[in-house]
Amino acid sequence: MNSKNSAIQRQFNRHARSYDAQAHIQRTMADRLTESLIGWKNKGFTDEPNILEIGCGTGALTEMLVNEWPNASITALDIASAMIEQAEQRVLSTVTKHLNTRQSATDRLRFLQADVEMWAAEAETDSFDLIVSNACFQWLSNPRTTLSQLRRILRSGGLLIFTTFGPDTFCELHQAFNQVYRASGMEPRRHGLSFQSITQWNNLLEETGFSNIQCEGSIQTEKYPTARDFLLSVKAMGASTSEAQAIRDLSPRRLFTSMYEEYEDKFSIQGGVAATYDLLFIQAKS
Repeated sequence: MNSKNSAIQRQFNRHARSYDAQAHIQRTMADRLTESLIGWKNKGFTDEPNILEIGCGTGALTEMLVNEWPNASITALDIASAMIEQAEQRVLSTVTKHLNTRQSATDRLRFLQADVEMWAAEAETDSFDLIVSNACFQWLSNPRTTLSQLRRILRSGGLLIFTTFGPDTFCELHQAFNQVYRASGMEPRRHGLSFQSITQWNNLLEETGFSNIQCEGSIQTEKYPTARDFLLSVKAMGASTSEAQAIRDLSPRRLFTSMYEEYEDKFSIQGGVAATYDLLFIQAKS
């Protein structure tokens, strides 16, 4: 596991218990996935699919998969052990209730702690009918390589469907940081992830052999009481890993204090501040 993925693992382990209370946008994205998956099911998609969920988190989407495909075999994978624990508590009780025995539940539902970028390279070829992921692919260090492996482990005619964040996500935050750097006579530095665009994802999917690619994007604006509350909410989801390096001539306290002031000066709305989420919904067939 590389250093970036190790940092992601630590963040999500630390904040697994607070994740659901803050993950409003992720629930919206999961609902969009659910609608599409139910549509595929109603079009005659196999009743007993072998499903891989990447980045299962606390199990919200896993629970839907269990309920919609009672005869499926489901592998739910996450990089963080604390997330796996939360998902198991959430989902296995549901499965047990439906199938009467815990043994039946564990026979068809498997949770794995793993880094998908390493795990997929070792997974069996042609082993899944459906690969699904919610708000996870933005964390991939090598999306082209990982997509190529996912294409390999999908059976012919299998479906990859995922949501992720686009490049306009947190645009207010990045503009505020950039202005602080410029006012200090410095080149702006990126704080937070850099996100792939719809065009980039489409190209990656084509290059790795997928077909029937469909990509949709939408902008959603959320309101937070203050800029600081916004960042605290992001941190409480474990999503605060930054690409920026420490700066000798600008202390973190001064940087963030100035950023909060800039953010609230430029992006205040009635009752708080605005934060943009650029939501991408993508599906493709093997």
